[in-house]
Amino acid sequence: MSSKPNNIVILISGAGSNMAAIVRAAQEQDWQGAFGARIAAVISNRPHAAGLQVAQAMGVITGVLDHQSFDSREAFDTALMQQIDSYQPALVVLAGFMRILTPGFVQHYAGRLINIHPSLLPAFPGLHTHQRAIDAGCAEAGCTVHQVTAELDHGPLLAQAAVPVLPGDSADTLAARVQAQEHLLYPQAIHDWLRAAA
Repeated sequence: MSSKPNNIVILISGAGSNMAAIVRAAQEQDWQGAFGARIAAVISNRPHAAGLQVAQAMGVITGVLDHQSFDSREAFDTALMQQIDSYQPALVVLAGFMRILTPGFVQHYAGRLINIHPSLLPAFPGLHTHQRAIDAGCAEAGCTVHQVTAELDHGPLLAQAAVPVLPGDSADTLAARVQAQEHLLYPQAIHDWLRAAA
């Protein structure tokens, strides 16, 4: 086990269902005992994000940095880095964080910034992934955990999970099945990252 704490900071913008799955896994699997890892904080760019209350109920420190209070993307990212760095993170986890990050932010956390994307990358980077998979006639869709780089949804892949695209699927029904896999895949990918880093 590493002698220095493996603090994890999770960034959210909304309901935080992936965040909750990660926190639950950390508690149930005792990441603290196994890897010296803990969820140090959950930070949102939206003051009324429902995930903040979820995190608080799970015993996690929360923070808010409202992006609308800043004149530029760079100013927001600089302030966000200062808030994140106060927890000395070994890993920064994007869990439904709906912001395009500046190259400076990405470079600052190079190798320790990860995201989950609702497609089998490199297919369908960006938005509306489920409808695009249906429209393309894909037999499978899914989700990907990847390292974040300056190019959107193009970082090194860490883990993937596939689900079938069923006849009659809508974007919503497909999204629900993909999200169920996200809640399994993301905690497992972080667990594997911590184990490799230990």
